[in-house]
Amino acid sequence: MTVNLPLPQKDQLKPVKGFQMGIAQAGIKKANRKDLLVMTLAPGSQVAGVFTLNRFCAAPVQVCREHLAQDGRNGEIRALVVNTGNANAGTGEEGMKHALETCDALAKDLKLHPAQILPFSTGVILEPLPIGKIISALPAAVANLGEDHWFDAAEAIMTTDTQPKATSVTVQTPAGPVVITGICKGAGMIHPNMATMLGFIATDAGFAPGLLGNLTCEIADLSFNAITIDGDTSTNDSFIIMATGQSAVQIASIADPSYGVVRDALITLARKLAQMIVRDGEGATKFMTIEVLGGKTPEECRLVAKAVAHSPLVKTAFFASDPNLGRILAAIGYAGIVDLDVSRVQMWLGDVWVAKDGGRNPSYQEADGQRVMKEAEITVKIDLGRGSASQTMWTCDLSHEYVSINADYRS
Repeated sequence: MTVNLPLPQKDQLKPVKGFQMGIAQAGIKKANRKDLLVMTLAPGSQVAGVFTLNRFCAAPVQVCREHLAQDGRNGEIRALVVNTGNANAGTGEEGMKHALETCDALAKDLKLHPAQILPFSTGVILEPLPIGKIISALPAAVANLGEDHWFDAAEAIMTTDTQPKATSVTVQTPAGPVVITGICKGAGMIHPNMATMLGFIATDAGFAPGLLGNLTCEIADLSFNAITIDGDTSTNDSFIIMATGQSAVQIASIADPSYGVVRDALITLARKLAQMIVRDGEGATKFMTIEVLGGKTPEECRLVAKAVAHSPLVKTAFFASDPNLGRILAAIGYAGIVDLDVSRVQMWLGDVWVAKDGGRNPSYQEADGQRVMKEAEITVKIDLGRGSASQTMWTCDLSHEYVSINADYRS
């Protein structure tokens, strides 16, 4: 079940010049399903990534960081490979060996250096990667390479997702049009810094060396680091932006007139993808926006938004459509703002002013709160009354089905 999440349409996912995808069935966890994806980039492309902060980060995450730091050993990153069904995490030296073997095998097929390959895995943790199946299926994925395989690529990276997640846009800049298309996966083990998610965005814009890295970190904080489903940060989280430079738009600096247009479009598209993950959260029936304003700094607003969005008591109340809104006030109070003056805090549930000056609004009626709680999409707005900073996070409710999905995951 998803919350207002339409299925992406193949014909609306725009090809990105200089970027191709190939899909194969390797039988990693289940037979007869797309579970291996190869992506290739034109020479001269720029690639940047943000990865999980989990200390048990998976072997492919470690390899990706090394290869990006080396810039493909000065030969540019030219290809990515993704397998589902197995996370290759908690697998020690053998896992590192298998991640590198994947890069070696794909490099031979594409006539590249292994350091020009970025590997990604998602699925069950603490299980050996079936490297033989992956290497055997790589030639089929390479043979399948094409610019118009975005929908199939989105399907190929799914795990507990109920549907593929993809979106696309063309924006006009002062220098010409830019195409941006992206896919992601994730439905559980989702929490900022980062979640159990994979996100890949490609654009035909060009960026000067070094410019894309800072932009990717900024975009991650405003999108994939602003969602939470269950508070679990995974071992394999990766968010990658790739710029092929195949359009007329070549951005030399942040002062370039086209930079702001492309930046805003990338943020909007990344947020849309991140929100798709929440809308497809395991067992989710509600999509909630937690908007915190009136803070001294964005970071303290983030602390409050995160505390509310992550609270199991808040999330279960939303699942039951129970306006037990004191739970939200409690989360605000323990978020970590030590000098918070609660008498200045205001809170709204949708269009209903619930808490006024730190206490129950005298005009608040529980029937009004229950009316909003029954809606599929709900906004909680919190004004801390101490500044002009703001932050927004997106989350979902916590249902019985979430427990069932995760109890049965390995079987």
